Amino acid sequence: MALYLRKSVSVGPFRFNISKSGLGLSAGIKGLRVGTGPRGNYIHMGRGGLYYRAALPPMKSGSSAPRSFAQDAIGAQIPDGTHEPMEEIESADIGRMVDSSSLEIVDELNAKRKRVRLWPLGAILFSILSLCVWLAGFPNWVAYAASVVGLVGTACLFYFDAIRKSTVIVYDIDDDFSGIVERLHFACGAISGSAAIWHLEAEGRVTDRKYHAGATSVVRRTKIALTFSSPPYVKTNVATPSIPVGKQVLYFFPDKVLIFEPGGVGAVSYENLDVLISRTKFIEDGPLPKDAEVVGRTWKYVNKRGGADKRFKDNREIPVVLYDEINFSSATGLNERIQLSKSEVSTPFAEVITEIGRLGVK
Repeated sequence: MALYLRKSVSVGPFRFNISKSGLGLSAGIKGLRVGTGPRGNYIHMGRGGLYYRAALPPMKSGSSAPRSFAQDAIGAQIPDGTHEPMEEIESADIGRMVDSSSLEIVDELNAKRKRVRLWPLGAILFSILSLCVWLAGFPNWVAYAASVVGLVGTACLFYFDAIRKSTVIVYDIDDDFSGIVERLHFACGAISGSAAIWHLEAEGRVTDRKYHAGATSVVRRTKIALTFSSPPYVKTNVATPSIPVGKQVLYFFPDKVLIFEPGGVGAVSYENLDVLISRTKFIEDGPLPKDAEVVGRTWKYVNKRGGADKRFKDNREIPVVLYDEINFSSATGLNERIQLSKSEVSTPFAEVITEIGRLGVK
């Protein structure tokens, strides 16, 4: 998909306008706006890396080369006592998941998320006030005026909440870097085109392969989708790929991954993000995705030689498919894994993440 940058970002009655001369701010209503500019705080992305107007500590370049390995697994209902306890695949506490380059933005996001929304309380108070005016027997025009004041007051509080709780992240990406960001979006689009995407939540080693179609491990997984959406209360002018991984959601911005969960926000810069790709043999006991590559067959119950165990009447053939798996990790505690039904679509994603990480933030 082509890189698309909006020329303005709206937060309540305010609009951030991006032009060749810089960043401007205007406020008002449709048809009447008062603005200022051209230089506000924003992010400029150019040749050789990402350039911030604010001074940031230098960052080291890093990379993680994609690798591949084969692993049998099965997603069927698991009999008791035939495998070791499942080990959760999960990240560390969100408070640890931030590197030095992201402290400022993470602190701002967390501080604004803690602010209580005022408009619901205002709506209740204004409603009570309007009801009291109606019941007190005031003239109709007074009661109508009180209702209008309540509606206007609630709307003002709603916009006030939007301003005080929202964080504006505006990117000015020049031609030299736009191609890299476009490749990131294209790679995410290819991943989202998979017929099925799962978040792998836990995994355990099989001790009795007879009940698991000969698999060496079992997994617990949840079907998810990769979409392009902004985080809550974040206004930005660039499309943001997002992947839900359990209680957390990963948002892939041009310069870093922001990690959102109900308890807070974390961040990992691309140079500190390890993305490992594997092509995995998976015994698919569920519905077979239309783009899955079938590489073999096995039986629901197998004997010691790997053939069908004839002691089980409901024994049936199960396809062995080749899936892509992407493991996200960082030294700060990120540890998430997703699985794609379509193989060989993950490598371009890992390559562009590595390339951005090598450029770093200057």
